[in-house]
Amino acid sequence: MNLAQATVLLWVLGSLQAFEIVEKENIFQRTPCPAFLMFDNAAYLADMSFELPCHCKPEEVSSVVWYYQKHLGSGHTKVLTDFDGRVLTEAAQVRVGSDMLVRFSIHMFSLLVFRAQPEDSGLYFCGTRKGDYFYAYDVDIQSSERMVATFEDQGQEPFADEYHGSLRVFTTFWEWTPCDRCGVRGEQWRIGLCYLQSPGLSPRYRKTLPDVVSCGSRAVPRQLRAKARDHVPELLLRSCLVPCEEKKKIQEGVMALFSYVAKVGSRPWLPPVPIQFHQQRLGHGLIISCPGARPEHAVAWDKDQQYLYHTQYLKGVNRSMRVFIDHGNHLHIRFTQLEDRGIYYCWRQGVRIAGLRLGVTSRGRYPVSFSNPEIRAALVLTLIGYLLITAVFITIHLCRCCCYLFRCYPNFSP
Repeated sequence: MNLAQATVLLWVLGSLQAFEIVEKENIFQRTPCPAFLMFDNAAYLADMSFELPCHCKPEEVSSVVWYYQKHLGSGHTKVLTDFDGRVLTEAAQVRVGSDMLVRFSIHMFSLLVFRAQPEDSGLYFCGTRKGDYFYAYDVDIQSSERMVATFEDQGQEPFADEYHGSLRVFTTFWEWTPCDRCGVRGEQWRIGLCYLQSPGLSPRYRKTLPDVVSCGSRAVPRQLRAKARDHVPELLLRSCLVPCEEKKKIQEGVMALFSYVAKVGSRPWLPPVPIQFHQQRLGHGLIISCPGARPEHAVAWDKDQQYLYHTQYLKGVNRSMRVFIDHGNHLHIRFTQLEDRGIYYCWRQGVRIAGLRLGVTSRGRYPVSFSNPEIRAALVLTLIGYLLITAVFITIHLCRCCCYLFRCYPNFSP
């Protein structure tokens, strides 16, 4: 490419970028802000990341500030802003349990919240530093702790709708995910969140369907929300089988040709995906995450040539499982044993993307920390065991004392 062609190409790219910016500004010019502030209802599952766009703002406003309130009119308001040189947060740097103030970013007037938790449920306002609000959301983050899995292949069906007078509680399912594996039998699922329909909802909250909002919405009165408390989110799963893309087959053929050309005996082992090595101490727990995966993605796990299907390894299928997959697509290994050694492969959206070679060793000391949930659980179980043994010991001695007293002092009454 000569200099003239490169100059023309850069000019075209610059024109397209300027056109895109003008288009974004025209959107705000065409969308007037409502005279009366309304709340858009939005529901998500815990550990998901979501975006709240600021759909309208005055033309003279060049930057926005987002505000958060737990309840409408509450005295405590969190100010979410990227001013004063604050570094934008990246999803890969966010840890579970972090405060919301370190789990958000503002990009092109939109608020990005990473790994949302049920405590993040509430009202979000788009406005200025002076406290003028333009747009607002009613966000409901539903917990996945009591999520129920339904397997279509086993003939199971989702929850039936519940009726409490004029109140209807039901599950709204998202679209099916892609098949989590290709070339072999895989699985796909859809997430279902709790919604309700009632004529007694607050008119200040905007709804996609008449009188329908998520169960944790601030538009639901407290007495109605209590009736929908037992309707938990659902996970609907079924089997699937899709072929792999032709590009993958071509790459495998090229790798086979390279292996054939290489000298016998000096050919190195070429993994199909990037492999990370990890050494784990014997008897301690491990949690493995799939790179770039989110709870709404189709994620699958394999150990060497063994497929870890959700019908057998999903959390809650069997309470005594030592190896299981949680609802956030993480692979858990409790009390690591020697047979856990191997390569764990991760599939994301039907493509195998990474692997972890796990080694287990019994050497070395493990630092004791009460912040470790496994150590706390072990201490609680030990304390409960001592209490049970003490209770049995005291009960036995009380019974012996009672028997001794009745034997030594018989009843002489006629």
